[in-house]
Amino acid sequence: MEIAEPERSRTRKTLDRLRTDVLPLLVLAVLMLAARSSFANHYHVPSGSMQPTLQPGDRVAVDMTAYGVRIPFTLVDVVPRGGPRPGEVVVFDSPADGTRLIKRVVAVAGDTVELVDGRLRINGAALQPEDADDAERFGARLVALDLRHGGGPGIVPTVVPDGMVLVLGDHRGRSADGRYFGLVPEREFYGRAVAVYHRRGEGFVWKRL
Repeated sequence: MEIAEPERSRTRKTLDRLRTDVLPLLVLAVLMLAARSSFANHYHVPSGSMQPTLQPGDRVAVDMTAYGVRIPFTLVDVVPRGGPRPGEVVVFDSPADGTRLIKRVVAVAGDTVELVDGRLRINGAALQPEDADDAERFGARLVALDLRHGGGPGIVPTVVPDGMVLVLGDHRGRSADGRYFGLVPEREFYGRAVAVYHRRGEGFVWKRL
């Protein structure tokens, strides 16, 4: 009895320490992961497929609630907010191999999209402004293109079906995008890229997208 009592005491102290010190840290870690999954996150740009908008190494803030508030670690919306709109920069997993990607939405359900020499026509209208050779306009958003390596594969006039979205890179001749892996279901988008918050050579910045 004199030996067992100290052992129980040590066990009780260990359990108390776990409950008071370790458990709160575990709960905090889970809450932080859940917040990143459902509310806000960031993305590290690995390539130049979105140049000149995004540069390799850029760190981008992502709004995970832009298209709905989701149950953590799932694609189940508890507060739907509608799908992505043309011109927005989005984060999603490639339908081809699951790689996390960042691209621009260029056409949504019901749009007739055509791509010739890297330049878009949506519902028969060219998106290229008269005063800008390597740019496209999505509503009020003017997007600069990189066509130094040509326009890449074209797209014959195609109607985007319900629930689907076409995404392309701004560096049209150097982007593995919807021309290769096809359309992306709306529900697959994790969030909308809001701004570049860190860029090599510049440090911390805030360049809205």
